[in-house]
Amino acid sequence: MKTYNYADLNTAQIQKLVQRNVDPANEIRAIVEDVIAHVQQNGDSALFDYALKFDKVELNKLYLDKAELTEIAAAVSADQKAALQVAYNNIYKFHHTQLKTEDKVETMPGVTCWRELRPIEKVGLYIPGGTAVLPSTFLMLGIPAQIAGCHEIVVCSPPQKNGKVNAFIAYVALLLGIDKIYLAGGSQAIAAMAYGTETITRVDKIFGPGNQFVTKAKTIIQSTTTTAIDMPAGPSEVLVIADETANPVYVAADLLAQAEHGMDSQAILVCTSAQIAEAVSTEVSKQVPVLPRAEIVVKALENSYIVITGNLDEAMQFSNQYAPEHLILATENWKLITPKIINAGSVFLGNLTPESAGDYASGTNHTLPTSSYSRAYSGVSVDSFVKKITFQHITPDGIQNIGPSVEILAELEGLHAHKNAVTVRMK
Repeated sequence: MKTYNYADLNTAQIQKLVQRNVDPANEIRAIVEDVIAHVQQNGDSALFDYALKFDKVELNKLYLDKAELTEIAAAVSADQKAALQVAYNNIYKFHHTQLKTEDKVETMPGVTCWRELRPIEKVGLYIPGGTAVLPSTFLMLGIPAQIAGCHEIVVCSPPQKNGKVNAFIAYVALLLGIDKIYLAGGSQAIAAMAYGTETITRVDKIFGPGNQFVTKAKTIIQSTTTTAIDMPAGPSEVLVIADETANPVYVAADLLAQAEHGMDSQAILVCTSAQIAEAVSTEVSKQVPVLPRAEIVVKALENSYIVITGNLDEAMQFSNQYAPEHLILATENWKLITPKIINAGSVFLGNLTPESAGDYASGTNHTLPTSSYSRAYSGVSVDSFVKKITFQHITPDGIQNIGPSVEILAELEGLHAHKNAVTVRMK
């Protein structure tokens, strides 16, 4: 991992350093646009083609039904089921608190305004299945959709070589009460959910992380159709802030946990001294060789780096500029800098709080904004699966109270029909 001194970096250098997952030549966009067009025009046929081309499997149908999922899920052991149940319970408990009824507000006598939640009717969940199969992502998306009360939940996940899905994905589907999983991955799955095919229902909003192709497909779909997306959640990333109270073994493990997601993942260490940087680098070198996904980790570390700052305040300044998906404060002094966090998807406080806990079972959601999008986006929550509709009601006294002001405002804007709609009620 290359090392930089924060004091030596100017604004332009910092901006270049925090930039990631760019597509300057639009090579990814060109590929994804072709995939989207093919799916839009050819539906199921295109999905069969891409399953053969990208997943190396010849499918005879594009979904698994409840009976097939039940059969596949039988391979999950008792202790694995128990662990998935713990994760389910914690995620459900945390997210259920987000479903709240808001108070009605009388803005002036006789004029009452409020908001009510309504679930998004049809949602699409994309569950990645590339170099790692992620039942945890299924829980993170399926549980808030379930709590929100979405009427139809469409799930797409890439087929494995046997034309099925992983047993853990199948088991989670049963936990969530989902009876069908569609065998489609990558940008073609996003296109299928956005446009609909003979088999896959068109949805109103698409959720789920993925690689740069999936992310690009989601951004294109959002700008060219009426289908919304949760956020542009691309390759995963972590930024660890560490001072002299950090444990280098823990920090190295956290960096490597992120790096094993994929070759395009990024793990950033921001620390307050060269000694900490050296200690963590030594630990990284010790831990990498024993990892089963070491080859992927090494590639991801080539995209990663270390920044040495003079103190924790400078470290937080850099972190806010980077705007990480995951932010770990590997310091006993985390309470001093937590209020200074401006941009982050999810934050892990102290030396005993690994990102892995949030990835799986603490209860918070791990579908989070990447690539600096935490400047403007939040992670997935129950709010992501509902619409908040405003209501207002005006009584006879209320129309007399508010009417004159509305008449004046409508008239000054030259909208006399607007004024008349109030005037006729005031007579």
